[in-house]
Amino acid sequence: MVASCLVLLAAAVVLGARAVGREPTVTLLANWTGRDEANLRRAVIEPFERAYHVRVDYQGSSAESQVLGADVEAGTPPDVMVLTGPGELADYAGQKQLQPLDGLIPREDFGTSWATPLADGHVYWFPLKADLKSIVWYPAGTGEGQRRAARDDPAQWCVGMGSGATSGWPGTDWIEDILLQQQGPRVYQSWASGKLSWRSPEVRQAWTTWGRLMGAGTSEKLLRRTLKTGYAEASVPVTATPRGCTLEHQASFIRTQSTAWKQADGRYDPSAALIPGATAKDSWEVSGDLVALLHATPQAKRLIRYLSSPAAQRAWADAESAFSVDTRARPTATGPTWHRTLATTLLSPAATHCFDASDAMPPTVRDAFAEAVIDYLAHPAHLTSLLTTLDTLRSAPGQTWLPSVCDQVP
Repeated sequence: MVASCLVLLAAAVVLGARAVGREPTVTLLANWTGRDEANLRRAVIEPFERAYHVRVDYQGSSAESQVLGADVEAGTPPDVMVLTGPGELADYAGQKQLQPLDGLIPREDFGTSWATPLADGHVYWFPLKADLKSIVWYPAGTGEGQRRAARDDPAQWCVGMGSGATSGWPGTDWIEDILLQQQGPRVYQSWASGKLSWRSPEVRQAWTTWGRLMGAGTSEKLLRRTLKTGYAEASVPVTATPRGCTLEHQASFIRTQSTAWKQADGRYDPSAALIPGATAKDSWEVSGDLVALLHATPQAKRLIRYLSSPAAQRAWADAESAFSVDTRARPTATGPTWHRTLATTLLSPAATHCFDASDAMPPTVRDAFAEAVIDYLAHPAHLTSLLTTLDTLRSAPGQTWLPSVCDQVP
């Protein structure tokens, strides 16, 4: 009877605290809205709230960087945030806005390209979700010869540069991946960490290779399609009759954001199989949603520990048909073949994983890079001027560059 009374009393205290607004609260900012936000609440936030009696005040925004910048300037940043850019996070760490995660997360369970120590030796972020980017999707039944022929026809690439305030990033993904596959992780890391000039022959070759694949400057109709199409709609012509395009260079997350690849039964090749001049072996560009701590309150630290746990990692990966790179949260053997093979690649110790270079760069360089790829598609003759401008930004003082973006460099 005493035990039963204590349970009832504890429940009453929790309900009472909620009623008067005294329940501990942690604020969380991320870019998930709509269906993704609903999945986050159901699979991650609500189980945390039930287990720890901490309320999560969640804000989702597709303009997260702008919202965060305004909040920081106003002195009201969230307790915890999730960003895709380690370069942006490194910038905030340099401003002393982030709190080290030492002792809060199992650092050894995430590779160095995911939980990257900065120059001070501290780790300031870890991945909640990961994606593979060195992929070219095509409809099932498209033979190798057909894929090779499609590669050399710019009209057969499904491409969309549109993404609101961040338009252009699908093009930066292309150029980054071409550089990685043509030159290997060592050159890629040198460039992504600000050491290699944008005007180097290696970087220029990546741009011109992409320009030839896209038919840059050759077709106004193709250019309009590329610039006016949002990245999530780029694959729609795959399901048209006759088919409007065949190949799409896009990250693994496109499988949950594009209905076309479900209708067309999408398969994939490693991008190295279709990029001209590719010589790298088992090297993959990756990206992720990275969790960082701004206020080390007890409830915020509890949320950090929870989000880095195998249970939360698995729950979010399952809810989004996505991937965790926590070695303790290995995926099950069920699900489609493409999902299982991508998960294996992301966790393979034999593979080299290099973080998305533009996401790893300082925000000013990242944003200028995205704008430059759009200019280049329309005016390939501007390339020298564009690379010179990007090189000037690279050399500007006061920027934080990551010391490493690859988990291993042969």
